[in-house]
Amino acid sequence: MKVVIVGAGFGGLRLARKLNNKPGFEVILIDRFNFHQFQPLFYQVATAGLDASNISFPLRKVFHKSKNVRIRLAEVKEIIQAENKIITQEEEIGYDVLVLATGADTNFFGNEKMAANAFPMKTTVEALQLRYRILQNFEKALTANDESAVRRLMNIVVVGGGPTGVEVSGALAEMKKFVLPKDYPELDFSKMKIYLLEGSNRLLSAMSEKSSLRSKKYLERLGVDVLTDTLVKEYDGEKVTLQNGKQIESSIVIWAAGIKGNIPNGVSKELIVKGNRIITDRYCKLINTENIYAIGDIAYMETPKYPKGHPQVAPVAIQQADVLAHNLRLMERKSDEAGFFEFEYRDKGAMATVGKNLAVVDIPKPKLHFGGFFAWMIWMSLHLMLILGVKNRFFIFINWLDNYITRDQNLRLIFRDRRPGKTT
Repeated sequence: MKVVIVGAGFGGLRLARKLNNKPGFEVILIDRFNFHQFQPLFYQVATAGLDASNISFPLRKVFHKSKNVRIRLAEVKEIIQAENKIITQEEEIGYDVLVLATGADTNFFGNEKMAANAFPMKTTVEALQLRYRILQNFEKALTANDESAVRRLMNIVVVGGGPTGVEVSGALAEMKKFVLPKDYPELDFSKMKIYLLEGSNRLLSAMSEKSSLRSKKYLERLGVDVLTDTLVKEYDGEKVTLQNGKQIESSIVIWAAGIKGNIPNGVSKELIVKGNRIITDRYCKLINTENIYAIGDIAYMETPKYPKGHPQVAPVAIQQADVLAHNLRLMERKSDEAGFFEFEYRDKGAMATVGKNLAVVDIPKPKLHFGGFFAWMIWMSLHLMLILGVKNRFFIFINWLDNYITRDQNLRLIFRDRRPGKTT
């Protein structure tokens, strides 16, 4: 069975590893990048807490001892369902089974000005670009001519009060308090503002109300201005205009307010629902298809427990990959479909970190809520376990330990491309 997996995120990589060296399978794993990206820690790359290489792992290294998994660095342009093949910019690839695990990208909800001026954080490259811009703005603030320009260069606005928004806001607040004043003693950081804007009435809406209130309290303790029930109307690169007419001066807006699925051409538009997700059945198979599946953020599956689809988080993608791998092995053996597993998400909890010794954790069974140091330790331990590679885990642990003791990072580097016409 020739299985083509498009996307090497949590779901795609998990499925490839589950089918690795399994007799009867030929697997081709396709991705735009030649490495797996650990998305939950993008914010630490953006705030100079970790190096990009710490949260990235080469795909080919994962499959060094594989006899049946091959990697293709490509982007899928179109799916030709009638011919069981996909078209990339380089070649045509046939398949017996196609699995779409392309994940999600930033959703600006049609706001072109926001898309042109705000900073998303959905890839390692975007996290690095954000880091460089933050540092470069402080360099510019040293020589700015007027108070308004200095304020605009120093202020940072984060849009979206989900885990990404909460975590990056907390990290920026700790940088402002403990790191930046030492790097830039000429600047008055009491004038720097970090705003977290959330359209609903609370942060971390997918978590418990207790965790939401705790996270808000932690952020405000760190000096973040948290504004709930606040919608952004537009951003021109210098001023954020809110729906109520108020404006915030800032040359950096970090957009963490929404995501949309990355759907290749060739998927029937009738199967695409809100958020650019593809409707699947309980076996992760696209409706009205015989051999195309979708897992992870791109998949929309209604179940009695999740009538509006599953949350777009890594554990869903990983568990869907496990179920699909089991079913594909049965298909390859031509086993009775009675043995196939339907997907049922096992929610093991949710968590978010805010800063040193500050985090929130929800566990559904038994129903528990943690905050503070204990929750922070749980958050760190789980993320270390999920990182690929012993070497990556070691360097992340050393970075975290050093940061815990010194409250400093050594990664505040600005790289420029000095070729004519090129910018950072």
